[in-house]
Amino acid sequence: MISHRLSNRNMTIWLVLFGIFCASVYVLRSVLLPFVAGIIIGYLLDPWASRIEKWGVNRTLASVLVMFILILILVPALIALFSVIDSQVGHFISVVPDYLSSFAQKIEPVFAGLQERFPALEAEKIREYLRGNIANSLKLVGNLMRRLITGGFALVNILSLLLITPIVAFYMLRDWDKFIAQVDSLLPKKSKKSIEKQAREIDCILSSFIRGQLSVCVLLGTFYAVGLYVVGLDLGVLVGFLAGIISFIPYIGSITGFLISILIAFAQFDSLMPILQVIGVFAVGQFIEGNFLTPNLVGDSVGLHPVWIMFALLTGGVLLGFLGLMIAVPVAAIIGVLIRHAIDNYKDSSLYKD
Repeated sequence: MISHRLSNRNMTIWLVLFGIFCASVYVLRSVLLPFVAGIIIGYLLDPWASRIEKWGVNRTLASVLVMFILILILVPALIALFSVIDSQVGHFISVVPDYLSSFAQKIEPVFAGLQERFPALEAEKIREYLRGNIANSLKLVGNLMRRLITGGFALVNILSLLLITPIVAFYMLRDWDKFIAQVDSLLPKKSKKSIEKQAREIDCILSSFIRGQLSVCVLLGTFYAVGLYVVGLDLGVLVGFLAGIISFIPYIGSITGFLISILIAFAQFDSLMPILQVIGVFAVGQFIEGNFLTPNLVGDSVGLHPVWIMFALLTGGVLLGFLGLMIAVPVAAIIGVLIRHAIDNYKDSSLYKD
């Protein structure tokens, strides 16, 4: 009886602490982004720092080297990417009227066919409506993209990401082992082995999925961007890179990028061949992803079903915005492991066996 009461009291304490933690994350969601980003970067780079440390290098120096290499690679790449995207967006805004005229000419036979089949259909009103709304929408999207690229988008958040995230990442990278040891020392002694087992399983899933999926997204985005740029598609670099990056949401990234690219290609090109080349870029990209990138970089044993990932990302995005998207997969992995262990414990209990 006493042990049962203690168990209930411990469960209540853990639930209260978990509720306080979730409430704190929700209240502080607007300022947590650079810190969460820094923690994730530190987690992803920890194996590299540990590998350098095994060569006899001090942990602090190893962390500095890893961060320096990361910055040395990322900064020039981002500068080149943003300059190309800014140029493409500027050109796209200037040719929007021409695209609208070309698009209207190409869909005119469709309206003519509809008018013949449905004489009561007021085709001219539909034309005027489409012209006005498409023009305004394209100009709005183009101007918004340009403002995002040139620095008008949440300047404070961008600066905090650029300034705070590397600092947090460095300290997390340097003190990662100390942090893990400190957390390990606070675990309840009675449940320590079970918690450590679950933590190792969560770490295995996260390391396999996040590092692998991040590599897939970057490689796929680079392939789409280069392919669409070679084809000559306006906004090809932006659309291709975003399609690859959004590919961490199963199927959504490639489908979205494909549809946007086809619409732009349909308005931009007068011949069929460039449109077929755009289709070919995405077809080859999907073949490479499905047969080479995902099997070799992510694998099949991460234990995260695509439907569960999509649900987690949607829920995280609705509740916490971009921060929710960043932590959705780790939280989904943790919940998945806990549920599997809970099911195993249930099957070993007398409630199931009886």
